[in-house]
Amino acid sequence: MTSANNIYSLALTGVQQLVPYKPGKPIEELQRELGLSKIVKLASNENPLGPGKKALAAIQLVLSELALYPDGSGFDLKQALAKKYSLDAGQITLGNGSNEILELVARAFLRPGLDVIFSQHAFAVYPLVTQAVGASAVVVPAVNYGHDLAGMLASVTKNTRVIFIANPNNPTGTLLSQADVEAFIAALPDTVVCVLDEAYFEFVSRTEPVDSISWLKKYPNLIITRTFSKAYGLAGLRAGYSLSSPEIADILNRVRQPFNNNTLALVAAEAALGDEEHLNQTISVNAQGMQQLTAGFKTLGLEWIPSAGNFVSVDLRQPGQPIYEALLRKGVIVRPVGNYELPNHLRISIGTQAENEFFLQALADVLELAAANIETTAGAV
Repeated sequence: MTSANNIYSLALTGVQQLVPYKPGKPIEELQRELGLSKIVKLASNENPLGPGKKALAAIQLVLSELALYPDGSGFDLKQALAKKYSLDAGQITLGNGSNEILELVARAFLRPGLDVIFSQHAFAVYPLVTQAVGASAVVVPAVNYGHDLAGMLASVTKNTRVIFIANPNNPTGTLLSQADVEAFIAALPDTVVCVLDEAYFEFVSRTEPVDSISWLKKYPNLIITRTFSKAYGLAGLRAGYSLSSPEIADILNRVRQPFNNNTLALVAAEAALGDEEHLNQTISVNAQGMQQLTAGFKTLGLEWIPSAGNFVSVDLRQPGQPIYEALLRKGVIVRPVGNYELPNHLRISIGTQAENEFFLQALADVLELAAANIETTAGAV
């Protein structure tokens, strides 16, 4: 009879060694653990305004159709995206969140013996999808918490097949200039697929031009990934997409599962794409919240990594995990980022004004108590 331990040996080597991605703590879980009545979650870079009215209305219209399979091709959503970006629908691949696109890239282009390049402090899914298919990760040390493009380019070898670039980067929020990113892509061999992860690009595009889509005509090895989870407030429906050459889209669609986007996600994403009012409100709330949080950090004497996203990572000058746990007890969920080699930082998603204020007060209380405990311990010694 096969033992439970032997079952693990049947899995691929890379899968055996994987540590699953750990998402932000759910509100319901903290309620079960501590019985708190008020909880503020600022952990997963979600939109504090929620979905827009147009998306919610679109969902209501199709509720009676849930016994039917969704449109496996996502025709209407692809047409809306193609129109918005002046592309052909054949250049679009839909994903169950942009995370799925990253996995499709790994499945389609990687194997043992090939390398993937990404930056230190970059999105945790990059090493996960790399390891799962048995490819090798080449992690380039960050510069000022962000991508070292020169170092990444110098790391390219004949074995390099995929490069991941997050712009803005999660969890640091660092932003590369459009000129630097295009120069980097232009310098790559045509045997290297460059994935430009723009999950947070909407928060940038309202203040400076984002030109990446125009590059698709020049660089057939470029894949741009985007999502409806952040700025559009549809994280619970998991809708993302990639923009690429028709040839790459064809390859990705060969490994994409049929019906990977559910009916509610398809109609909500299409409606959200045309809801400029909700998007503008989201951008405004985010800008105000960023100013509120960073002003609060300054008052507390803390430094932070300047961020172009809807989150900010703050340097506590002490291990972040105990502060994170103390904040949980006060009903605040944020994100520890020790797994990103940032053990003294916490990543804070931008919330509403009231949520941000609740967090800042809780943080001030926790830091004051931590300082008092240090003084007490020092005095005892």
